[in-house]
Amino acid sequence: MLEVYSWPTPNGHKVHIMLEECGLAYRVHPVDIGKGEQFAPDFLTISPNNKIPALVDPAGPSGQPISLFESGAILLYLAGKTGRLLPADVAGKYEVLQWLMFQVGSIGPMLGQAHHFRTYAPEQLPYAIDRYTQEAQRLYGVLNKRLAHATYLGGADYSIADIAVFPWLRAWKNQGVALADFPHLKGWFDEIAHRPAVQRGVAVLADARRPLTDPQAREALFGERQRQQR
Repeated sequence: MLEVYSWPTPNGHKVHIMLEECGLAYRVHPVDIGKGEQFAPDFLTISPNNKIPALVDPAGPSGQPISLFESGAILLYLAGKTGRLLPADVAGKYEVLQWLMFQVGSIGPMLGQAHHFRTYAPEQLPYAIDRYTQEAQRLYGVLNKRLAHATYLGGADYSIADIAVFPWLRAWKNQGVALADFPHLKGWFDEIAHRPAVQRGVAVLADARRPLTDPQAREALFGERQRQQR
């Protein structure tokens, strides 16, 4: 039984979806980031950057327990553990990995900033809103162009690259994007959204989700607590 420490965010959903796609048995431990539970000492032992998700596998390499943080690393670990959703051949593997890195380095951070300044910032800053909204639209364009020539982000087959990107696009309205403006991407998005494992994955902890706009949540997510050394 894999132990998953998570919350219903795009990065959390990446791991939930992967677990469902692989048919792995797992137990979810909610980490309420609006209440600051990500700063608990026990959680920090497995996620030193105080971010969800984190994973503990009691039967890791050589049968020894292993703990992991960072959603991209967890996807790679689960792909290696199961032999699924990452090509075995070298060329195919790196075709997928470059798009996984694109999500980790660009899609997540930039769409996160767009969402923050458009939704959560305490004051509306036109420069920040314009900058990150335009960058979100540019990144959607990159994905759309790729999917004009490939069935999935990593090529012909569904992979961890698709799993990594999909949850981040579910909030396209909040990012200032019209998904219909990117028809190849929209077709891909609609197909992924109908996968049964994806639907199960995004339903994990969905009942716990709430707007993170109260003062306690703002302090936990954006305030001084984030900058304290632990």
